Amino acid sequence: MQRCSHWRFPAGTFLINVAGCLVIGVLSGFAVKQAEFSANARLFLFTGLLGGFTTFSAFGLETFQLMRRGEFLVAGAYVVLSILVGLLAVGAGFSWVGARP
Repeated sequence: MQRCSHWRFPAGTFLINVAGCLVIGVLSGFAVKQAEFSANARLFLFTGLLGGFTTFSAFGLETFQLMRRGEFLVAGAYVVLSILVGLLAVGAGFSWVGARP
């Protein structure tokens, strides 16, 4: 787990996960708008490639370690921000390409 010694929030994993959410939003929006990706291509891109890029297991470990150290406020903020900002990033990417739900 990499972080600044004076800042306990796992920013590296957070930023990678948000970036992955933005990319998956763009790609899924493009897939809906253009109907370009087959089901197999979507599975490979969304689950395989982007699933490997984002770091859910690292997120789980970092949250667990924060809680073990008694840093419940930081752990809670990490969980809530990761989910909310991740969802916003997916929506932003989807909207960015002009796709409609």
